[in-house]
Amino acid sequence: MSVPDYQSLMLPLLRYAYEKGEETHIAAIVDEIAKEFSLTEDDLTTQIPSGGQTLLMNRLHWAKTYMGRAGLVESTRRGFFRVTSRGEDLLNKGLARIDNEVLSKFPEFVQWRSRTNQETEEASKKVKLRERDEDDESPEDRILAGFKEINDALSADLLDRIRSAPPVFFERLIVDLLVAMGYGGGRSEAGKALGRSGDGGVDGIINEDALGLDVVYVQAKRFAADNPVSASSVRDFVGSLEGFRAGKGVFVTTSYFPPSAVEFTARVSKRVVLIDGKELARLLIKYKVGVRTKDTYSIGALDEDYFSD
Repeated sequence: MSVPDYQSLMLPLLRYAYEKGEETHIAAIVDEIAKEFSLTEDDLTTQIPSGGQTLLMNRLHWAKTYMGRAGLVESTRRGFFRVTSRGEDLLNKGLARIDNEVLSKFPEFVQWRSRTNQETEEASKKVKLRERDEDDESPEDRILAGFKEINDALSADLLDRIRSAPPVFFERLIVDLLVAMGYGGGRSEAGKALGRSGDGGVDGIINEDALGLDVVYVQAKRFAADNPVSASSVRDFVGSLEGFRAGKGVFVTTSYFPPSAVEFTARVSKRVVLIDGKELARLLIKYKVGVRTKDTYSIGALDEDYFSD
C-alpha cells in the first residue's frame, strides 16, 4: 500500500497520540501507523521531491497541523503535542474517518481556512479557487496554491507562538525584524532604541538609516487575534510622533486595525504605516526572522537559447 494522504492519517494519528498519554512526538507514532496501513520499507523511505523529509512524516505533520487548527491537538513543547479534550470527545464518537469536512465543523478551523477574521469577497473567491477541479488548473497554478497554503499555515503558527511567548521575546522579535529590514543601524543600537512599554508592547524611536539622518517612531502591541487596536490608540500614536520629533511612524500589532483607524492614518500629514498580524507574519517569513528554510524546490524549463542556432 502506498503512503496514505494526510486526511487519511488524521484519525490514526489522533488515536495513537491519545493512547500515548500526556504528550508525544510524531516520530513515536510512525511504527504504529506503518503497521496499520501495511506500509513497506520503500513506503517508509520515500522522500518528498526536495529530499528533506520522508513523505510519510511530511503528511503526518500536515495532519497534525490541520487538527491543531481545529483544536483537536495542541503543542506542549518543541516537537511534542497532546490530544485536547475536544480531540478526545471526537474520538469517543467512534467516527470512521476524520478529514477536512469533519474539521470544518469547528469555527477555528473554518476561520483559519478562510485566512481572514471577516468574510470578504476576496476570501470567498480564494475558497472557490481551491475547490475547483484540478483539470481547470495548470501545474504552476497548483504549485502556487500549495505554496500559499503552506505559508498561510506558517503565518498562523508564527502568530500563535508570538502571542504565547513572554513579553521580552516580543521585544526581541520586533528589534530583530526591524534590523533585518535595514533599520536601526545594527542590533545593539536598535535594542537600545526600543524597549518594553510595560503593557506587553514595545515602543521607542529607531534610526531609518545607518547615519541616523531620520528617525521612525515604533510602537508594537501584542493582542489576541480577535482584539483589534482601537482607532483612539492609533490617534494617540500619531499624536506622539511630534513628541519624539519623528515624521514617520510604524504601528505593529499581532491582531488587526479597524477600518476607522486605517482611514485616519490616510488623512494625517505624518507618514504612518500600520502593520497588522497578517502583514507581520508575511514580513517575518520574507526576512527569515523566526523562520528557517525547510525545503527548496527547483523547477526546470527548456533553455530555448541552448537549442537555437
